Amino acid sequence: MVRFVKMSFSKRTLLLVLPTLALAGAVLTTACGGTSATAQSNPTQAPSYTPQTHEFTVSIVPLVVHEQQSFADYLAKDFAPGGVLDGKEIYGYSPSTLVVYEGDTVNITWVNPTDDTHINVIPDFQVNVSQDGESTAHSSFVANKVGTFTFVCAEAEHSPYMWGQLVVLPDSAAPQK
Repeated sequence: MVRFVKMSFSKRTLLLVLPTLALAGAVLTTACGGTSATAQSNPTQAPSYTPQTHEFTVSIVPLVVHEQQSFADYLAKDFAPGGVLDGKEIYGYSPSTLVVYEGDTVNITWVNPTDDTHINVIPDFQVNVSQDGESTAHSSFVANKVGTFTFVCAEAEHSPYMWGQLVVLPDSAAPQK
């Protein structure tokens, strides 16, 4: 059974609440891909976002690797032939999610403190950075398309565990001047 509750508000309360509700509705409409009333009233106004340059440092982090067997003897079974990690190691990226706006320049410094080689790849932006152990490498590109893009280590031993995401938001969602 659905019950309806009759509510009454004073004119003063309505005058205070209605503008807030209208603003919230416009923000939600815009955030959900719609067009706000302000944007509808001036459709020729171009977004005033100026693309930025973002500097990220992404570290490679060993999570479950062969070297840990010396102090975690239970891993010997996992890394043994036929074990759940046979021929694999688990590394991660930190941070594992990068967020920019369309048109931004993305500069990434890849830090590899481990002794393993890594190949950091963001296929959608033609990033392919091979990196020896205990080294730093760099990549730079323009985020020229909107979406969520996966970056991975292309070393077979680290796949499918080592990955992160680059989120490119539309420039219209960026803070406007």
